[in-house]
Parts: sequence; structure tokens; C-alpha cells
Amino acid sequence: FEMSNGCICCTVRGDLIRVLGNLMKRRDKFDYVLVETTGLADPGPVAQTFFMDDEIRAEFALDGIVTLVDAAHIEQQLGRSDESTEQIAFADVLVLNKTDLVDDDALDRLEARLRDMNRMARVIRSERADVSVDTVLNLGAFDLDQVLERRPTFLEPEYPFEWTGVYSLDNGRYELSLADGPDPAMSLVVVPDQGTDDSALRESAEWCVRRYAEPADLIRPGDEMPVGRHLNLQLDSPGRKSFFLEVDTRRRVGLYAQHTAEEFDLQLRSANGATGRPEDGPRARPAIAAGNGAPRVNGAVPVEVERTWVAQHEHDDEVGSIAIETEGDVDSDRLNAWLSELLRERGVDIFRMKGFISLAGESRRFVFQGVHMLFDGQPDRPWGDAARRNQLIFIGRNLHEQSMRRGFEACLV
Repeated sequence: FEMSNGCICCTVRGDLIRVLGNLMKRRDKFDYVLVETTGLADPGPVAQTFFMDDEIRAEFALDGIVTLVDAAHIEQQLGRSDESTEQIAFADVLVLNKTDLVDDDALDRLEARLRDMNRMARVIRSERADVSVDTVLNLGAFDLDQVLERRPTFLEPEYPFEWTGVYSLDNGRYELSLADGPDPAMSLVVVPDQGTDDSALRESAEWCVRRYAEPADLIRPGDEMPVGRHLNLQLDSPGRKSFFLEVDTRRRVGLYAQHTAEEFDLQLRSANGATGRPEDGPRARPAIAAGNGAPRVNGAVPVEVERTWVAQHEHDDEVGSIAIETEGDVDSDRLNAWLSELLRERGVDIFRMKGFISLAGESRRFVFQGVHMLFDGQPDRPWGDAARRNQLIFIGRNLHEQSMRRGFEACLV
């Protein structure tokens, strides 16, 4: 099973719940499930999944967290990357890998530093990640009490949305209006029959986590907003943008938005004379007329309940991943020249790269991986009748996708 590329701490948590749920429905039960995250993931929210979702908690027990540490390059990341620090701090086992690339004194100093960061973890040294299976499976090592001591907010879930507003609506048509904001798009889920107490809000929030993991419907200004689906509101045109919601009966709805209402001056107002119920929601958010900033109360629907979901972490905006996938064969000489130049000029900023390549004249696909300036590859299984294609993944800092894509495509035969 493979989950979508994205932040496994937030959006992909719903994807993880979905995949684990599918595993539970299989006739042949698995004895063990391994979850491999990207090098950018904070393991805390991933572990959190096994405690926050009732169905998952009933069927799965978190056995342990294993972190693979690159002995040759980790010190470049410590102090620059919060994710690297979190991955070490949360580990039950630290596999100190690539020890053949570091001298003994440097290894001893690095291991001492890792033990200072996490005194509870077992440290295992390895080359090419060659360790026995029993050192990383059936650990029985994850201790929730210890984790709560280290991070008291561990059981406070993270969400892929920041704000919820609950509105009491009569039947009719409503306009959701947004001003220019920090992003050219915003994800949103409209929850029908939304309750207003804390339990109802949290229950709907977990339901929305699953919706956010689904492909989003592209909604442009002027479009209708389906209820109960993951929507991607397009906000790249200047000025206020309007989207429409049809309500067929008197009900409460909850808006679970990627950003706060204030960031986009979010307003909900009647589009055809329908009204909200101000007696249910005294804290009205007055609509602001576009262009003059004067309060415009006519048609404004009051917010009955609103809640901000505070994110517990931030990602380094300079760090990200790039995926390049093309069909066709690659000229090996051009590829070597391009990779040599790329690693020479940008190797420090490339944390990881991996993938497979279709080399011209070769019957087997070529698989590779690399870290910073180090690159290693070897022939893999025959292509056979499969379509010959290339797939490369880069993780790093300040990577220029279009430039890298053009560089690789220039290597095609």
C-alpha cells in the first residue's frame, strides 16, 4: 500500500487511517504492519494515529519507532532541521548507518550525542542498513507514559485545517465570500448537521481528517459547494470570490477550513433571502463590503460557534520534495554529466534522492539512491513487457523543480 505524497503529519494521517482500515477488513490478517515515512516526517503525529482513532486503537498496538540515522550526514541536519531532531527523540531504536564512511572517533562522538538526545533508545551500528530483523521488529518498546513526559501535547491531535465555524441556517441558498489572502487556494469541508459541543466538534474533526485525505473537488468562483466532500476553493483571481451552498432544510453546518476566517475575511451571507438564526448565534461576524470596509450587516449569517485548531508543528518552507516521472529511455553519458553537475552544485541541499531509470540498451531497470554528494545504483529486475519509464524523487532545501525537470528530460534519448 502506498499513500499520497504530502505531509504525513497532517493530511496523510487520514490516508493512513484509510489504509489501516482496509487492512483490517482483509480475510487474511497481517501479523505485522510497517509504516515507512518520508525523511521529512515528524513521527509524533504518525504514532498519534494509533491512539486517537478508536477503530485503529482497538486493532493495532504500536510496537516501536525505529529511526535510521545517516552517520555521514546527520550532523549537517541537526540544528537545521526540527524533523531530524524529532525523529531521533521519538525513536525506540536508532540504527546508526553508513558507519563505513566515518572514522571510529567521529562515530563515538556522534553516538554520544545521540544518546544525550535520547537516553532511552537502543543504538545499533550498521553498514548499508544490514541489521538482524529481531533488532527492529517485535520490540514491545513504545511507552506512552514516557512520550507524554517528553511531549505533554502528544495526545492533542494535529489537523490539516485551522478553523471551524458553525452556522445555523434555514433552507435556501447561501454565498460564501472570501477576500484576497495568503494562498491562491484553500481546502474546505462542509459538514452537515454539525453539533456545537466539544465532543461533536472533535468527532466531526476526525471525520474531516479522512475527507482531507481524499482527492479534492476543484471549486471555482461561482460554483456550488457539495456538502461532505473535500473541496479546493480556487482563490487566485483578484478581489472577493464567491462560492454557493444550497441548504434544503433547516440545519446547522460546519465549515472546516484550511485557514482561519480572518486570513480571508470569510463571510457567509444569504444569496436569496434565506436567513441564519441570530437567536442561536449571538456572535455574528459582520460582512465587510468589498472596496470600502464599511460594515454590511444585511444578509450576514452569524457564527454560532467557532474554533481554531492550533497546529503543534511547522515545516521548514524551504524544504520539500520533487517527483519527476517520464516515459522513454535515458542516455547514460548525458545522465552522468547531469548528475555530476547537479551534485557538485546542489549536493549540500539534496538530503535524499532515489528512484529507477530506464537506461537505453539495458534490459533491466536501474535503481539508485543518494544522500548529498553520495550516489549509488545497480541493475534491478528485467523490464519484460512492462512500459519503460523513469521515476526520480528528490528531497532537499530550495530545490528548483522546473530546472531539475528540464535537466533530466535533456538526458532522454
